[in-house]
Amino acid sequence: MDPLSAKTEATGAARATIRDVARLAHVSIGTVSAVINNSDRPVAAETRARVLRCVAQLNFEPNSAARSLKHQRVSSIGFIVPDLSNAFFADIAAGIQQVLDGMDCLLVLCMTWSDMQREEYYAKVLRTQRLSGVIYLSGTGLPSPSLLNLAKKGAVVFVDECLPGVDLPFVGSQNLIGARSLAQYVLDQQHHRLTIVSGPRGLWTSEQRQAGFREAFAAADILPDSVPVIRGDYSELSGRQAADEIAALAVDQRPTAVLCANDLMAIGFIRRCQELNIAIPGDISVTGFDDIPEARLLTPELTTVRQPGKAMGQAAARLLLQGIGEPLTEPLQQDFVTEVCIRGSVGRAV
Repeated sequence: MDPLSAKTEATGAARATIRDVARLAHVSIGTVSAVINNSDRPVAAETRARVLRCVAQLNFEPNSAARSLKHQRVSSIGFIVPDLSNAFFADIAAGIQQVLDGMDCLLVLCMTWSDMQREEYYAKVLRTQRLSGVIYLSGTGLPSPSLLNLAKKGAVVFVDECLPGVDLPFVGSQNLIGARSLAQYVLDQQHHRLTIVSGPRGLWTSEQRQAGFREAFAAADILPDSVPVIRGDYSELSGRQAADEIAALAVDQRPTAVLCANDLMAIGFIRRCQELNIAIPGDISVTGFDDIPEARLLTPELTTVRQPGKAMGQAAARLLLQGIGEPLTEPLQQDFVTEVCIRGSVGRAV
């Protein structure tokens, strides 16, 4: 008897998975799926018979959610997101939709406006619906009881933001590395009077980006705690408010470079500075993070960090569908590479 099946029979506790069948039959998971779902994919008769023998040997029972996804005309996937006014979030939604189009799935959009009560409400509502799974982009960084219950009931994947203490599949990008590289570029332009306009407290992306900035400062022998931080909320309005705060300082006390934790805040900061006749980058250099389309429409164009929103959405959707097809045996994480985009909003310090 194969060691794998012997272990399964001996314990009687572990439910066989499609991976167990594939391993025992020496075929891919896709081949097992094609056999048990009677798909149109060609499978040799000998291989089909071997797979079916392994299915019987392991007492494998196909996951019902996966079968419904294959055989129902339309399945539904929920996407909980703060809003779509941020073009980066819209890119993630577009990436999710592109994958679901190929699966004939309906995308149910739930916008929370970064409100904890709305996140709790939507997680509770989606838990009671007949959805195949949920992709979750938190605007608060706080896990709600309903989210935890939702994760127990079915497939949930985090995208862009992960939550502390909640072990679920996660698709994100290398925020810390991108922020560190961006800050290093600013420092290379001889800027020493610096200010950070950070994201909301508690969000994983906000903390990662601030940590990246601080790592670059420390490497340049600048005490991280000596760099002022203005707390923002990722909105254009908070960038404008940060510009007002800095404009209120004496000219010789103002930073020569401001690192904003996302593009929307950087855009608000630059527009408000221009209204106040503060030259960008002549008086203050400015950076962002995300590389949304508006970053290239500014004058000057915004120096920022690019992260691939559509690709992240596609990866989250594929990971979710994988989890529906067969429960994941352990949390998975995928980190996309970030890229510094050098443009005109950063000049050399005088």
